[in-house]
Amino acid sequence: MGVLTTSITNDSIIRPLGFYIVGFTYLQFTNFYLIFLAVLYIVTILSNSFIISIIWIDHRLHTPKYIAVANLAVVDLVFSTTVIPGMIKIFLIKDNFVSYNACLTQMYFYYCFISLESFSLSVLAYDRLIAICFPLRQNSINTTTIMISILVVTWSFCVSVTVFTTIIMTKLSFCNSVKVYSYFCDYAPVFRLSCNDHRLQWATASAMSLMILFGPLSFIVLSYVCILIAVFRIKSLASRYKALATCTEHLILVAIFYVPILTLFIIGLFLFRVDPDVRILSLSLASCIPPCLNPIVYSLATKEIKNKILSVIGKLKVAPLTGQA
Repeated sequence: MGVLTTSITNDSIIRPLGFYIVGFTYLQFTNFYLIFLAVLYIVTILSNSFIISIIWIDHRLHTPKYIAVANLAVVDLVFSTTVIPGMIKIFLIKDNFVSYNACLTQMYFYYCFISLESFSLSVLAYDRLIAICFPLRQNSINTTTIMISILVVTWSFCVSVTVFTTIIMTKLSFCNSVKVYSYFCDYAPVFRLSCNDHRLQWATASAMSLMILFGPLSFIVLSYVCILIAVFRIKSLASRYKALATCTEHLILVAIFYVPILTLFIIGLFLFRVDPDVRILSLSLASCIPPCLNPIVYSLATKEIKNKILSVIGKLKVAPLTGQA
């Protein structure tokens, strides 16, 4: 894996034909892990497609909350497709070469949709905030039009910001190593390979980390502070429990997404070094497990979706019996 043949642009930027994704170096049973990811991907595709279909078909679920849930399912579908098939191709088939343009494309989609994942969770927090803190004005404050507008703004912001972060990568020259120590064309491991000044890319990566992780998470925390204040003002204990129960599925999703990433961030901050295999394993699980569990959590914890699933299953059971008759 030496330095590849490079191309030199008019502004003397040296670009390689592509990069080699190194991935795991010492992790044992890598093949079993990849089989696990393949199963995870199949479950992710089926479950998220099912959630989207149910919300699309049932007009009673065309409410702000379920529009936000459907949006999360779409993000999960694309996000997992950006990560898992590439990992399987690289580590199972042993084809770890990614062309320069394909690398930038994967980088763009990964960070665009991990941003959308984070912001989608904050949109769901907004829905819970309005429902619990302003129950009498919920239908006027959080309308379907307003929810769609929020999602349009969110998508526009994530798409445009990620376009900028990807474009500035084209200003880097790569004249030394082309080995990327990650499980995909990761932003920081790639720009650190450059042989010219990458301070702009470093500053952008730092700002993006704060923006797409701590920005939405801060909003979620503030939302739940307001929710808890509103709940403890309710005199009836049963009403308190009912109000908090509507937040259960969302809190589970928040924990599944943020805890692994923040844990790795804190460990890296205080220990200054994280084993590359541990980092890749933690980040890959943090990227692959939430899209799989999100629709399952909503299916089990949300009465409307659970009832719709039971109704579909009931029709499937009746159909063969009708055919036999």
